[in-house]
Amino acid sequence: MLREEKIKNLPPRPGVYLMKDRGGKILYVGKAKNLSHRLRSYFGRSEDSRFLVRFFVSKIEDVECIVTNTEKEALILENNLIKKFKPRYNVKLKDDKTYFNLKLDIQNPFPRLTLVRRVRNDGACYFGPFSSSRSVKETMNFIEKYFQLRRCADSNFKNRRRPCLYYQMGQCQGACVGLVDEKRYRERVREVILFLEGKKRQLIDILQRRMETASESLSFEESARLRDQIQSIEKTIEKQKIVSFRPVDQDVIALYREGALVEIHVLFVRQGKVMEGQSFSLSAQQVPNGEVISSFVKQFYAGGRLIPREILLPFEVEDRDAIAEWLTEQKGSKATVRIPRRGSSLGLLRMVEKNAEISFKGKQTREKNLGASLEELKKRLRLSRIPRRIECFDISNILGTAATGSMVVFQDGQPDKAQYRRFKIRSLSQPDDYGMMYEVLFRRYSKATHEDGLPDLIMVDGGKGHLQVVLEVFKDLNMKVGDAIALAKPRRLQGRSKGEERSGEKVYIPRIKDPIHMPKHSIATFLLQRIRDESHRFAISYHKKLRRKRDLRSILDDVPGVGKARKRQLLRQFRTLRQIQNASIEELQRASGIDRTTAGRVFQFFQGSEVRGQRAPK
Repeated sequence: MLREEKIKNLPPRPGVYLMKDRGGKILYVGKAKNLSHRLRSYFGRSEDSRFLVRFFVSKIEDVECIVTNTEKEALILENNLIKKFKPRYNVKLKDDKTYFNLKLDIQNPFPRLTLVRRVRNDGACYFGPFSSSRSVKETMNFIEKYFQLRRCADSNFKNRRRPCLYYQMGQCQGACVGLVDEKRYRERVREVILFLEGKKRQLIDILQRRMETASESLSFEESARLRDQIQSIEKTIEKQKIVSFRPVDQDVIALYREGALVEIHVLFVRQGKVMEGQSFSLSAQQVPNGEVISSFVKQFYAGGRLIPREILLPFEVEDRDAIAEWLTEQKGSKATVRIPRRGSSLGLLRMVEKNAEISFKGKQTREKNLGASLEELKKRLRLSRIPRRIECFDISNILGTAATGSMVVFQDGQPDKAQYRRFKIRSLSQPDDYGMMYEVLFRRYSKATHEDGLPDLIMVDGGKGHLQVVLEVFKDLNMKVGDAIALAKPRRLQGRSKGEERSGEKVYIPRIKDPIHMPKHSIATFLLQRIRDESHRFAISYHKKLRRKRDLRSILDDVPGVGKARKRQLLRQFRTLRQIQNASIEELQRASGIDRTTAGRVFQFFQGSEVRGQRAPK
């Protein structure tokens, strides 16, 4: 137990405290407006009677304190220390990989929309958030189609000599080749900003006036384009639910809890209209709801998020003023944190609480179904244990070229993408599926020094021969193979009434001659198919990447006077073959080691012998 003298000497200042066990391990990081008062309440004679405090105190051997100048500084330090040490009893928000924003770099004379995950203080305009790549890409496609912003990257934009295909389709203004001036392009940019800010009625008024002007000047094609644009924008308005007549940006945060399991739902409201929502699952052992919400807010908005004008919380949190001050500094303008007591804001909060409950129960149901599918796999495939960790392998190649192998990992029925691995086939250049599979498996499991490093189930995409390869690899490694299966692609059946159908999946297991036929609609079959399809997708994506790289290098091999070193410098400077094709002699010379003679040969190879009226050097 802490000595009373140590507590007595603590200053009545804001700061952070780190609670440690007997071995010096940090179990909990907290923040206080008054360190002396906070720790006296924990460890003094009048100990806090809350269960959380009694639970911590029984495990704490020492406390380290860091004094700060302000409560806001303490808040920032607390958040950084939680990220660094990941204490067992703090609420930890996993970094969200599926959180998107749209960036419009208005400092560029001809800006384009880009998809980003993090908001930076770089002078650009950011819009969002979007919880799925599908929704953000639909928005991008809509804007690019109807507002005609450029799609090409800056490097390609600077090097183009003729308009792209989107210009021919009427979805680009051809800014890359000077077909629109900066003033007219900026008008479209301002319209895009109005659209993304949710000010669509104001935008429609502007477009209607432009349509009338175009009609009066007999520009019927432009008038028709504006009419179609207005109709499309009106359809997007119809889909949005208005929840507030105040044109304000809000994030509404609520939680649902059962024991230590917490589901937090965030609803994004922009200009009084619902954008979309997102849920987060947390584990909060012995931590009260107020601290859960406080920890969530601090971690959520510390990750480069868009900060709205208002944040609505379900109940009071101790450090609300410090959080609001910190958010205002992060945002660069006023941000408030409110707890609604009545009216439409309270009704909105209740709706978000219901969404948190629905999300929680939906995830619980899915987890139960995944558990049932793993149990069914164990039973049907005669496995020695429940396959909590499954590693699945696949090979992708075209006649042996750009051959790749993939390993995807499913943990408790869910993909664990951090554990995925790609393998470039080294030993074979001819089509040999078994040989390639042998190489991939050998490289993976030769690094497993003991059986504890093996998955519960090894799965390969293929038939009986592929399964035999798995057994040979483990025999050559002098290791005992655990559970292993091969999933054969289903055979096509011709039905008289329904046409072509697939038979059930066939699974081969060791020491059994005939395959096991999985029921067509069982949850275990769906899980196997999902793993197989993910493995195939992952292998194909890497294979395509290697093919593109190989094709680019093979074309450059044919350019006279360009050896390995110069080829490498060209690729480093321009990245893609299209950019090299579009580059001028002067631009090619910017690559390290490329003189005018070599640049002329490259230009002549791709463009012909005439170089802007001059003959390229030989």
